[in-house]
Amino acid sequence: MSDRQPLLVMAAGGTGGHMFPAQALAEVMLRRGWRVKLSTDARGARYTGGFPHSVEIEQKSSATFARGGLVAKAMVPFRILGGVIGAVFGMMRDKPDVVVGFGGYPAIPAMAAAWILKRPRMIHEQNGVLGRVNKVFAKKVDAVACGTWPTDLPEGVEGIHTGNPVRGAVAERAGAGYIPPGDYPMSILVIGGSQGARILSDVVPPAIAALPLEVVQNIRVSHQARDEDGTRVAAYYAEHGIDADVQPFFQDVPRRMSEAQLVISRSGASSVADISVIGRPSILIPFAAAAGDHQSANARGLGEAGASIVIPESALNVEALSEQIALVLGNPQGAVQMSQAALSVSKPGAVDDLAALVEQLANKDNMDSAPQ
Repeated sequence: MSDRQPLLVMAAGGTGGHMFPAQALAEVMLRRGWRVKLSTDARGARYTGGFPHSVEIEQKSSATFARGGLVAKAMVPFRILGGVIGAVFGMMRDKPDVVVGFGGYPAIPAMAAAWILKRPRMIHEQNGVLGRVNKVFAKKVDAVACGTWPTDLPEGVEGIHTGNPVRGAVAERAGAGYIPPGDYPMSILVIGGSQGARILSDVVPPAIAALPLEVVQNIRVSHQARDEDGTRVAAYYAEHGIDADVQPFFQDVPRRMSEAQLVISRSGASSVADISVIGRPSILIPFAAAAGDHQSANARGLGEAGASIVIPESALNVEALSEQIALVLGNPQGAVQMSQAALSVSKPGAVDDLAALVEQLANKDNMDSAPQ
């Protein structure tokens, strides 16, 4: 390899689930001496606040069929094509050594350009079921890295189980000491993800309020609720004498998680990865409307390991949830076992495995293109 810095182009869509693993990989590749570019759209660019400053962020034109009226939907192929053409010219000017797609419609232009130009490329799928965009590219890449295992893959495609990379702030708390529940102050962390969090705002507060008074007095809740639900959720906790911090978004989820005796959460891929790496007992409620029911697939590993109580949304009610919370908080030994079980299925080295794959692809390309 010459003295030139190798270039990694990451392509990721506009949700935290796609962006957090990309951020984790960027942090590691920069330390390994790579240049890193992120290709996303305007929606994805909102999630780049935590990215290292030296990551070059490129907004490419993309679109989804999921939003907008008929005219907007009719324009989608043209907007994507414009993005692909722009990405092809960009990669001809500044040739990437490897292109990694993390899913989402904004990943299409860079992944398609990498395929057209035959650049080394791979995808990383966070969930147990391939997202729509990753499904399109699964047979057109050199490697498919899987965050959740097993992942449902198309016929003939072999996945590599890397696990889901976690951000530095989570990795720093990997296996943080767990204080089991007892007759002293305890924390419950409630995180809902950006979609479908309303049901948690409806069911969790009354489920906690229904616990025996001597337990309720010891509880402090950190509850992430959407803006439109926040006021009523905070008011409910206050009326029932429950010490609660209700916010639309916690910047310090890793700290709150490491201090929690119990986490109640949706089973988005990044939440599941954080819970397992830090090692906390959890009650997971998969989002029923998730594409391909991928949140149920994400929850399976923790559920089968005995690290999590998984409640399908169809079975979620105040009484059932209250009973499960009481079960965890009333059984310190069981809670410790759950926290250890979470650690047993975690992949704290996921980002290093992913970085090693990137370097393997770059080296293979250099070997292939070297004069014989």
